[in-house]
Amino acid sequence: MSKYEEFETKMQKTISVLSHDLAALRAGRANPAILDKITVSYYGTPTPLSQVAAISVPEPRMIAIQPWDVSLAKEIEKAILASDIGITPTSDGKIIRLVFPQPTEERRRELVKDVKRFGEDSKVAIRSIRRDAIEKFKKMQKNSEITEDDLKETETDIQKLTDKYCKNIDEMVTDKEKEVMSV
Repeated sequence: MSKYEEFETKMQKTISVLSHDLAALRAGRANPAILDKITVSYYGTPTPLSQVAAISVPEPRMIAIQPWDVSLAKEIEKAILASDIGITPTSDGKIIRLVFPQPTEERRRELVKDVKRFGEDSKVAIRSIRRDAIEKFKKMQKNSEITEDDLKETETDIQKLTDKYCKNIDEMVTDKEKEVMSV
């Protein structure tokens, strides 16, 4: 176990959250991740949509939802309409379809702004983790648990870790921007 593992784990969690946020961003392509927050009342219990139906992407801009219990179809439609995904479901009684419209140029630009904001928020979180780590090691140096040289080396290592994760964030943001603008 390295002395930085606690901070690297936090940085990895930040990347994971960013990845999830970017996946849930509706870029004109059908992505089942936008349904992750939707719950359906199943025998009076709020249940995640993915636990009561099969979710597939038969076409690049369509999600098909097939409830395992056909009587849930109306309930699923209501849950989707009540959510903030902004897509009106169509149903034949057995399968619910969500068709994603082609985003306008203006909508794409808004999405790119959102992507950049997510990226910047993640970098702020990474920097905050760096600050906490450095403060921890400065306290250790002050309490004579580590030497000043150890502190300098630690600060350098933590900065390298921070740079690595910030670069990772930049790559994720750039990839998502390309995806949004090419839809």
